[in-house]
Amino acid sequence: MITELGHFALILALAACIIQSTVPFVGARRRDTSMMAVGPVAAVTSFVLVLISFFALVHAYVVSDFSVINVVENSHSLKPLIYKISGVWGNHEGSMLLWITILVLFSALVATFGGNLPESLKANVLSVQAWVTTAFLLFVLLTSNPFLRASPAPLEGNDLNPVLQDIGLAIHPPLLYLGYVGFSISFSFAIAALIEGRIDAAWARWVRPWTLAAWSFLTAGIAMGSYWAYYELGWGGWWFWDPVENASFMPWLAGTALLHSALVMEKREALKIWTVLLAILTFSFSLLGTFLVRSGVLTSVHAFATDPARGVFILGILILFIGGALALFGFRAAALKSGGMFAPVSREGALVLNNLFLTTAAATVLVGTLYPLLLEATTGTKISVGAPFFNLTFGPLMVPLLIAAPFGPLLAWKRADLAGVAQRLYLAVGAALLVGLAVLYMHTGAPVLAALGIALGVFVIGGALTDLGGRIGIGRVSAAIAWSRFKGLPRAAFGTALAHAGLGITVIGVVAASVFSTELVTAMKPGDTAEAGGYAVRFEGMRDVNGPNYTSQAGEFSIRRGGVEVARLSSAKRFYPARRMPTTEAGIVTFGLSQLYISLGDPESNGGLVVRIWWKSWITCIWYGAILMMLGGVLSLSDRRLRVGAPNRARTPRRASTVEAGA
Repeated sequence: MITELGHFALILALAACIIQSTVPFVGARRRDTSMMAVGPVAAVTSFVLVLISFFALVHAYVVSDFSVINVVENSHSLKPLIYKISGVWGNHEGSMLLWITILVLFSALVATFGGNLPESLKANVLSVQAWVTTAFLLFVLLTSNPFLRASPAPLEGNDLNPVLQDIGLAIHPPLLYLGYVGFSISFSFAIAALIEGRIDAAWARWVRPWTLAAWSFLTAGIAMGSYWAYYELGWGGWWFWDPVENASFMPWLAGTALLHSALVMEKREALKIWTVLLAILTFSFSLLGTFLVRSGVLTSVHAFATDPARGVFILGILILFIGGALALFGFRAAALKSGGMFAPVSREGALVLNNLFLTTAAATVLVGTLYPLLLEATTGTKISVGAPFFNLTFGPLMVPLLIAAPFGPLLAWKRADLAGVAQRLYLAVGAALLVGLAVLYMHTGAPVLAALGIALGVFVIGGALTDLGGRIGIGRVSAAIAWSRFKGLPRAAFGTALAHAGLGITVIGVVAASVFSTELVTAMKPGDTAEAGGYAVRFEGMRDVNGPNYTSQAGEFSIRRGGVEVARLSSAKRFYPARRMPTTEAGIVTFGLSQLYISLGDPESNGGLVVRIWWKSWITCIWYGAILMMLGGVLSLSDRRLRVGAPNRARTPRRASTVEAGA
């Protein structure tokens, strides 16, 4: 009964979205207030209906209802509850339902908290959002229905893919989708503004909080996915430039550019056309990622579907919305008024430079991701574009971006003194040089580029601190006055500094882990010892550790330094009978910012066991930095100046489309 209710709710949600996609849109054309008022009601209604459908599927998983095909294929009665729930989105059909749930959630949020939006803009935004939702509801109902019944119902399910039975996969997809799908609001704002033919500073102020929220979630989702791949897959890497990894990275790069571009537009009414184009491209990258994961063109641990028919349907959605949006942009762009002028050396100029490198980097990742697929589709030739290509193309683009990052917040709007800003950064430059020299001294024979990379990360951190120090007047005013200014700073200032510092920390982690980590592959018997990172790793032996739906053999290791045991860890190989699949569970112990990582290989005929031991120098900085970036976004979002949006005009005779350009 609950399953039928979920299916029926999804059909009703489609009907509500069709109403939402048409009635407010027509109302905005006719300036009919009553028709435009249908939009928020329909948005909230569709959200409630999709939420009912989603929880109906969750219920089927929790109670192990094996009369539902989706549950049969992706669950097992012995599976722990947390993985029964996460199994809902651990497959194509369920993950698409989660995708739609988040899509209608954002529509409902705009409907609920968009009271200060002009009526016609709000109506158009909700209509555009409903167009996207309608397309994906049709996709699910016609090709990917999660409520299909199995007849007769089996007594037991096939279990979830073992590598997905992890807490990281319970968290990673929802965070990633909140970012992916969150950019749909920026897209809807852009299309709505193009339809109305009016884009100004108020528009940028309305769209920036939604973009910032999506960017923060996507940052957290990418970081969680990276850490999951690192500790769960047992290969010791944190990023592989996998096409599906790239599919989430491209909207992040474009979304970062959009955030900075919207700031210029809000403050100076400049970069209007570019900002709207970025809003379209960012969500287009999200749709492209959805296509890559679900079209069957990729074989990856991240990929969900292999049905070409589904891929064709999503390709149609891709062409419709990306092609339609770009066509509308081309038609309307010439009519948009250009924004304010500014000198090349200014905060606007720095943000334009930021946009240039970020979008070029996104284009580089796009080419490296799609070229092998296009070549295979057109010629049948299979090639692999991996880390060497991306490191040689993406890396050099990031260097000037990181050098410029500390300058941006210190430059004045419209026209600035570059030499004066450079003088303010002398402490950051000095700290970076000292750290770079220290790296070369402590790691004899270390590559100069590695020392420069770490120094660059320190420079970015120092620039963020310099910005805060300059705002509160450190060195120019008394401690009491500086403290008073510190307490009075807007949260967005702290959020910006935190995000930039997080970027610097991540850069340090990437460089250190890539250059100074060590790897040892050796055969060990109980009692054998190996050295890694200055620690002695002793293999104590094997023991059986069985779980609710798997059997396992765990290798026990003791970690010693100077003859004293400082830690113990276990690394296991599991076997899941239902899926007939093995997995490797790495053993990881953290020392400061570095980690010792142990993964078990195959047994040898002489009784030994192949053991892979990595010493990962400063690798936790990668994820600590990402967490700080995400927290910086959340802190900025909590600033009331961002949350209130642009105010409405005073209640004088007005038109629904009027917006305040100077807000």
